Amino acid sequence: MKREACDLVLKNARIFNVFTGELEEGELAVAEGRIVGIGRGYEGKAVYDARGRIVLPGLMDAHIHIESSMLSPEEWASAAVPHGTTAVIADPHEIVNVCGVGGAEYIKEAFSRLRAGGVEPLDVYLQLPSCVPATSFETSGAALDARETEHELGRDLFFGLGEMMNFPAVLSGEEEVLKKIEAAHRFGKPIDGHAPAVFGDACNAYRCAGILTDHESLDPKECREKVARGLYVQIRCGSSVNNVSDAKEAIDAFNFRRFLLCSDDKTAKDLAACGHLDDALRRLVADGLPAKYAIAMATINVAECYGIRDVGALAPRYFADMVLVDDLKDFRVSAVFKRGVLVAEDGKPLFACAERYLPASVLGTVHVRPVKAEDFRIFGHGGKFRAIRIRPYSLYTEEVFVDAPQGELRVKGTDLTKLAVVERHRATGNLGLGLVEGYGLHGGAIGITVSHDSHNLVILGDDDAAMSRVAALLTEAGGGMALVSDAEERVFPLEIAGLMSAADAGEVIRRTGELRERARGMGVKECYEPFMTLAFLSLAVIPELKLTDRGLFNLKKHSFVPLEEV
Repeated sequence: MKREACDLVLKNARIFNVFTGELEEGELAVAEGRIVGIGRGYEGKAVYDARGRIVLPGLMDAHIHIESSMLSPEEWASAAVPHGTTAVIADPHEIVNVCGVGGAEYIKEAFSRLRAGGVEPLDVYLQLPSCVPATSFETSGAALDARETEHELGRDLFFGLGEMMNFPAVLSGEEEVLKKIEAAHRFGKPIDGHAPAVFGDACNAYRCAGILTDHESLDPKECREKVARGLYVQIRCGSSVNNVSDAKEAIDAFNFRRFLLCSDDKTAKDLAACGHLDDALRRLVADGLPAKYAIAMATINVAECYGIRDVGALAPRYFADMVLVDDLKDFRVSAVFKRGVLVAEDGKPLFACAERYLPASVLGTVHVRPVKAEDFRIFGHGGKFRAIRIRPYSLYTEEVFVDAPQGELRVKGTDLTKLAVVERHRATGNLGLGLVEGYGLHGGAIGITVSHDSHNLVILGDDDAAMSRVAALLTEAGGGMALVSDAEERVFPLEIAGLMSAADAGEVIRRTGELRERARGMGVKECYEPFMTLAFLSLAVIPELKLTDRGLFNLKKHSFVPLEEV
C-alpha cells in the first residue's frame, strides 16, 4: 500500500506474467524476500534499474543429477545460477549408489554453505533415490531397501522419492518396490518417474502407482499419451540426451501446462558454453514454440507439479526469485535475484563459500581387485558373439551379432572394441566382458569410474594391456577418467565418490576436454561423447543390450544373456 519503503524496487522492468502470458511494464516491489507489489511509484531502500529488460521468474530444473557435471555442488551452483537457475529438483542417485545416504547429506550440506547477502542462492529440493542399486543385476556401493526408504523419507532432508527407474518391477507388482512407493504416499511426498516406451496398459498401471512425471518419452506420440494419462512430461535439454525438438511437436495451447523442462545430465563444459535452462528456452523458441509456453515449463509448471508454494511466478506474495533477460529469443541473462538479493550479474556469481566441503564419507571410494591383461581376453567357439551397437547421439543400444572365432578374439584392426565393467566398491573381482561395434577407438583404451547407475569401472579398448593399465590408473587416482594410448597415459581424478572433482569449473572443463580430444584422436566417432557415452553402457534400465559387472543384460528379455551363442 506504499505506506513505507520496500527493501528493493526493481524499476523500468517488463514483467512476464506466467498466468496470462503477457508482459507488463512497471516496477516490482520486494519486502522480506517476497514480491509485495507490481505497479508504479514504490519507494525502496535499494533500487535496481532493469533498463527495459524482461523479468522472468527464477528458472527451475525439474530433474537433474548434479553429479553428472563432475563439479562439486559449490562449483555447480557458481556455473548454473548466473544462467538464471534458482531452484532444482535434484536426484543424488549417482552418489547415493556409491556412498549411501551420506552422499545425499554431502550434496545438501555443500549447497547450504553458499551465501549471498544472507540468502542461499539456490533452492535444492533433494529426492531420495528410489533404486539403490538401480537393478539387482549389478553391484553398487550401497543398497536402500523399503524399510530404509521409509525411514529416510520421514526426514526433512528429502523432498520426495527419486525417479522410479525399475519400471518393470512397478508393472509386475514387486512387493519391495511397491512398499517404497507406498512410503512416499504416506508422507505425502512426490514420486518421479522413468518409463521409456511404456504405453497402453503399462502406462495406466505406472500412473496408478501415483508416479507424477516421466523424462524418457521418445517421440511426440509417447509424450501426448503420457500427458493424457495424467503424467507430467519432462523435456530434457542435457548433454547426453536432448529431446527438445521431438517433444515440442506434442505441445499445444491446451496441454502446455503439463510439460516441464529439465537437464537430467549436463556436463561442466556444456554449462559454461551453452548455459542451463536458458539454453533449453533458446532451443524451444528457435524450434517455433511460443516463448510463453516455454517459460511456463521452466517456472510455474514445475512449482505446481511438485506442490512448491509461492515460487514459479512474479506476483504478490511469491518469493522474489527473479531473472533479467534481454529478450525472449536469446534469453541472455544479465542479473539473477534470490529472495530479492542480487546473487549473479553479467554471468558472474556473487556468492561463495569459505572453503570446499569434502567430508571423508565421499572420499576413497574406489576398491578394485587388481586386474591383469589376461583378464580381458575373449575366446570364441565358432558361434556368434553378441555386440553392442549404440544409436548415434543416444543412450539406446541395439543387440547385433558378429562371427566368433575358434579361439581368441583379436579386435585390433576391426570395427569392434572390447568393453569391460570392473566392480569397484567391494573388490569382489567381478568383471563383465562384452563387445562394442562402431565406437571407432583404436590403439589403446579409455575408462571412467562414472558408469550409470552403480558406477563401477567401465573400460573400452582394443589392447588388453592398455585396458589393464587404465584400471590401475583409475584405482590409484581414487576415481576419474583415464586414457592409455601407444603414445601416452593420462588421468583426471574424480576424487569425490569417483564422480566429481574438487577442482574449479575451469580446470574440470580444460582437463576433461583434453581427454576427450585425445580420445577423438584415437578414432572415437563424432556421434559419441567419448567418455559420457561410455558411462551409459552399463545402464541396464535403458534398452536394449548393456554390460554390468555381472555380464551382458538384455532389457527386452529382462535377463542376462551369454556373450556367445553357439
